[in-house]
Amino acid sequence: MDFLRSIAIAASGLRAQSGRMRIISENIANADSVAPNPGTDPYRRKIATFRTEIDRTLEAPLVKIGKPVNDAAEFRTKHEPGHPSADANGNVKYPNVNALVEMADLREAQRSYEANVNIITASRRMIQKTLDILKS
Repeated sequence: MDFLRSIAIAASGLRAQSGRMRIISENIANADSVAPNPGTDPYRRKIATFRTEIDRTLEAPLVKIGKPVNDAAEFRTKHEPGHPSADANGNVKYPNVNALVEMADLREAQRSYEANVNIITASRRMIQKTLDILKS
């Protein structure tokens, strides 16, 4: 039963980190987008959140991806008077997405994902070894 709990916990981590990577990818994809109309806001960076749930059948704490929250940081502005999305002063708002921060977050999520894969692989090996011992 402990093997099943460890696999369930690691699998919930896989799902959570996968959702986190999806949100980070969306941020990166929209890093250079602009507002569709002058005076409106462009894409706002999203931040992944996590929550804990208890699996009652396995009595195991699982992690779940929560609702993403918007980053309250200021938008980047560039002075581009000829741009269609420029305001009256000639400034264009760009998303509050820093590609370097997003890549670091993506790498962290990838490492966490790999750690959970390693837990599942190790658990499967231990189950297989136990079965081999019981067979002999």
